[in-house]
Amino acid sequence: MQEPAITPELIASHGLSPEEYRRILEIIGREPSFTELGIFSAMWNEHCSYKSSKKWLRTLPTTGPQVICGPGENAGVVDIGDGQAVVFKMESHNHPSYIEPYQGAATGVGGILRDVFTMGARPIAAMNSLSFGTPAHPKTRQLVNGVVEGIGGYGNCFGVPTVGGEVRFHSAYNGNCLVNAFAAGLADADSIFYSAASGVGMPVVYLGARTGRDGVGGATMASAEFDDTIEEKRPTVQVGDPFTEKRLMEATLELMATGAVISIQDMGAAGLTCSAVEMGDKGNLGVRLDLECVPVREENMSAYEMMLSESQERMLMVLRPELEDAARAVFDKWDLDFAIVGETIAEDRFLIKLNGETKADLPLKSLAGTAPEYDRPWVETPPAIDQGTVAGIDPLDGLRALISSPNYAAKEWVYSQYDTMVMANTVRVPGLGAGIVRVHGTDKALAFTSDVTPRYVKANPFEGGKQAVAEAYRNLCAVGATPLATTDNMNFGNPEKPEIMGQFVGAIKGIGEAVSALDMPIVSGNVSLYNETDGKGILPTPTIGAVGLLTHTDDIIGFEVREGYRALLLGAAGRHMGQSALLAEAFGREDGDAPAVDLGVERAHGTFIRKNHMHISACTDLSDGGLALAAFEMAEAAGLGVTLTDGDTPTLFGEDQGRYLIACTKTQSATLRAAAEEAGLELTEVGQFGGDVVQFGNAMAPLDFLTDIYRSSFAGAVA
Repeated sequence: MQEPAITPELIASHGLSPEEYRRILEIIGREPSFTELGIFSAMWNEHCSYKSSKKWLRTLPTTGPQVICGPGENAGVVDIGDGQAVVFKMESHNHPSYIEPYQGAATGVGGILRDVFTMGARPIAAMNSLSFGTPAHPKTRQLVNGVVEGIGGYGNCFGVPTVGGEVRFHSAYNGNCLVNAFAAGLADADSIFYSAASGVGMPVVYLGARTGRDGVGGATMASAEFDDTIEEKRPTVQVGDPFTEKRLMEATLELMATGAVISIQDMGAAGLTCSAVEMGDKGNLGVRLDLECVPVREENMSAYEMMLSESQERMLMVLRPELEDAARAVFDKWDLDFAIVGETIAEDRFLIKLNGETKADLPLKSLAGTAPEYDRPWVETPPAIDQGTVAGIDPLDGLRALISSPNYAAKEWVYSQYDTMVMANTVRVPGLGAGIVRVHGTDKALAFTSDVTPRYVKANPFEGGKQAVAEAYRNLCAVGATPLATTDNMNFGNPEKPEIMGQFVGAIKGIGEAVSALDMPIVSGNVSLYNETDGKGILPTPTIGAVGLLTHTDDIIGFEVREGYRALLLGAAGRHMGQSALLAEAFGREDGDAPAVDLGVERAHGTFIRKNHMHISACTDLSDGGLALAAFEMAEAAGLGVTLTDGDTPTLFGEDQGRYLIACTKTQSATLRAAAEEAGLELTEVGQFGGDVVQFGNAMAPLDFLTDIYRSSFAGAVA
């Protein structure tokens, strides 16, 4: 097949700037072949090279006594004691999900699951963080339905419980939804598998499903803004098969037990190119691939297509040659392809051949370790203007404004489409704070949460970044778990705009300060930039996924609320109304500053909750909607009313940070208040649960009436 001529238009279509192309010419001393241009495009795009973010990602705290493996591998690895480790990561599949919602979301789940079992861990939990445009936007309904079906369709068939997540709506996502997928797995701490190749002349083995033309150029597409050519990008979206993925996981874990694996890498973004280059780069080796040996499902595929295909359910492995027969037998058993497609070489070369003809011959290091790195210009976000006076509102009118919005209404319509109980270890299902999964065969449990408040980050990137971590910390503490570590998914607009880059820098600084103060190092993550359509960017959305440990399931703080239980507020009464949910939903305003985060208070309050878990019947942190929404959600889950004595608007709806709502008996209340006084903390009895009405100050409404609104508003908006 005649390869196209290398023209400025072709270079631009591959996402390479003229300066980057000149750098390629300097590196290889000649014009690249079409396949070589595609390889550089894949490895140097934002999605794979992190060229705009590396400078700032290096500033994040990534180590600690609990960390076995930090960023740089397929997933992070954290010690949970008894020779066990939790392996976890969060990644975006934003652009594919906007173009093709079902397959985009489904393959996002598949990719993050592969990241986990590639490390030798069996997945035990999944979460997702979803951001959509306004329900009234003509594309939102299709996106919500397709994405939720894709997540459920893939995760349910694969057989991993979805135990948590979040869903938000805002006009800033009208042209670019966000789909962030999280997965966690369990492994023996001394049996983690890494991707660095070792040994010269070792066989490079292709594993799993066959290669097709789906997803060609997907990584490059994910590193560009959308415009009116969006439909032309549909062929760059991959197609997933969860049943093949399930077989691939079982085969991979069985293969690892044979001792045949030297190194292994998931074929994700940029497929065969990225996986081979990363393995060689980390092992300081070159790689030769013979593409005629690659299993394909379509005829007459070119070298370019095979190298850039993002067909799903595939892995690349460096094999101990003496164990080839044992390894092949495993994949034959699971009816999956196993093919030796090349070998490691001593030279710094990425040598690609097809039927004996050289299609690419590049210095491998130039594709990975020496990829472009930019120090983008950035400006700080201007200080927020004070929101001024917030008009008083009838407390129940304020509550109705919140619970009738799909942002704060109950999300059963979403969660009911996910299998939350498969594997039979789920303790806490979605909708009740952090998800909890038992560590099978032990007394331990792991808690999972994902959090960010984008409107805070837009108003004040530094405080918003801190708050995302702090809220994740609180969600774990509220179930009794000790926070261990975090993964981040940094979703932003175009980094070439100084104001957008400033949002990114500010958020990174806030996240770094918070994870350091709260002993929650970042061990893995993902950066998704260029989330823009026609020049309009999303809200800055640095999602934080966090994992916590309960050494015994008896330490879990339940969600039990009974008639007559007291409502206790840990922390000061609410005052901060800037960027609040009430301001947005009841008044249509998004002004004021984000609430300040005092990390010392966060740590002290979280420690108090965990230390006194035995005296707490139910607990939740206060975030969006403040005390009013937290109290209603806690009461409504129990089918009870609630009375809060103070009807003041800031007291009820202020979003001051570091606070928790506790439900407990009268005796427990006395014990907790004494313990708080001894610790120098503010703990106040603010009301009582019971009856069949919700009463805030002098305003009241029947619980049944509010429940109907709360339970029906989400589906009514998007189903």
